[in-house]
Amino acid sequence: MLARLNVLLLGLLAPALAFAGDAISATEKQPLNLHAIGMFVVFVGMTLGITKWAAGRTKSAADFYTAGGGITGFQNGLAIAGDYMSAATLLGLTAMVYAKGVDGYIYMIAFFAGWPIILFLMAERLRNLGKFTFADITSYRLNQSKVRTMAAVSSLTVVCFYLVAQMVGAGQLIKLLFGLDYTIALFVVGALMMVYVTFGGMVATTWVQIIKACMLLAGGTLVMILAMSQFGFSFENLMTKAISVHSLGEKILFPGSLLPDPVTALSLGLGLMFGTAGLPHILMRFFTVTNAKEARKSVLYASGFVAYFFNVILLMGFAAIIIVGQNPEFFEGGNIGGKIIGGGNMVAMHLAKAVGGNLLLGFLSAVAFATILAVVSGLALAGAASISHDIYARVLRKGKATETEELRVSKLSSIGLGIVAIILGIAFEKMNVAFMVALAFGIAASANFPVLILSMYWKGLTTRGAVVGGYSGLVAAVLFVLLSKSVWVTVLGNAQALFPYDQPALFSMPLAFLVTIIISKLDNSAEAQAERAQFDDQYVRAQTGFGAAEASAH
Repeated sequence: MLARLNVLLLGLLAPALAFAGDAISATEKQPLNLHAIGMFVVFVGMTLGITKWAAGRTKSAADFYTAGGGITGFQNGLAIAGDYMSAATLLGLTAMVYAKGVDGYIYMIAFFAGWPIILFLMAERLRNLGKFTFADITSYRLNQSKVRTMAAVSSLTVVCFYLVAQMVGAGQLIKLLFGLDYTIALFVVGALMMVYVTFGGMVATTWVQIIKACMLLAGGTLVMILAMSQFGFSFENLMTKAISVHSLGEKILFPGSLLPDPVTALSLGLGLMFGTAGLPHILMRFFTVTNAKEARKSVLYASGFVAYFFNVILLMGFAAIIIVGQNPEFFEGGNIGGKIIGGGNMVAMHLAKAVGGNLLLGFLSAVAFATILAVVSGLALAGAASISHDIYARVLRKGKATETEELRVSKLSSIGLGIVAIILGIAFEKMNVAFMVALAFGIAASANFPVLILSMYWKGLTTRGAVVGGYSGLVAAVLFVLLSKSVWVTVLGNAQALFPYDQPALFSMPLAFLVTIIISKLDNSAEAQAERAQFDDQYVRAQTGFGAAEASAH
């Protein structure tokens, strides 16, 4: 197995090695960060060892998709936090607080607000009703073929946008930190992702996420402690100095400067809140635990880890205003207030170097790379599950596919998604990463969340309503973004946007709910009546984990 793994890895990296000449020219512009490369090699070696161990334990579809359901609530909470805390969290949100102050913190809270929805409304029901993917729940009492196809299409759309955003971010980050060519960086990330998912499945992906979460929490905490030590660990002292040197002055303590208008702010907030509850790679994690109680624990632990890290980011951002913002070493030409070396997203890295030197910078760089690897592995696994479990096994083979066949399709899908991610990463090198992430959340909130929540709580949902409503939310979310200023004007070069807002969720999510409810209400077919009648059995199973007949026996 190890020999096959090494052969595959070398084969996948071969195209990247062909660009060695480009890498040399790149390093002439950006010195190699030897500390970061050394730590990166250690991390990759450790995770490949975990993948070899996981490959020996991945024998069935349940092992591949959900680690056999044997992950504890604490472990799963760490893994969910690892899935959720991407490189955008470490780099982008630190930069946002650095530039906009409290507005950046409010933006983080919008991300965090989705967790209570998952905890109180969804976690236990997800675990009791689902097997491998959230399509298991949406199609529980509905037409399997139609609903699974819709759920798989929307899931793959979300996965692809999110995956491309991570790949582009990975390429740019490694180009800046390691001195490697952008294309080589994409091949490295894509190859490692394929190895983790194809050989280790959910077991390897889970432990990569756990290790990455621990590294991220430890690295961020260390930077924060070293930074706060320069202010006597006084929050008041930190804020006073930040206000005195920041261009916004006291305005960094007040909201309102980040987004152009209240409608955009509300739409973005809704997308981030409800999009969290519709992300397929997050939902998939609830099927890895032993029971509904552990699923609930997972969200509690994940919420704690994420909330803690967001507060670490807040302190890092404000500390960077003084430590980075007043140090000419971190600005092009030594011009304080000018362009930051490497771009605004490098504020966290510059802060690490300022308080801990090249060693801490190298560690945080390796952590950022590990973050991207963990997130893309989770996304690839969710995408592979949609293709193999939902489309192939349930739609094309009508539930007659053997476990061996399904596993084979899953692994081929993982490789295919890795190749597609590399190609799209190259094609969208100049695309705005934040825009693609916001779009992924907006689509998840509009296409996945309405159908998912209604399938769990509303007796009147029918197949026709779920399919039409799901596709309506999906098409509307994508269409609104295409017609917005971000794409219609900035990308396509038109004079004026046809849709006045950049964020779609405020409009596309209510539309999905409305269409789903209206179409379901109007559907009086025999199939629809039978589906409504089956809701009681689904409700009992959602509460207890048993069907109505099983529950009475217990």
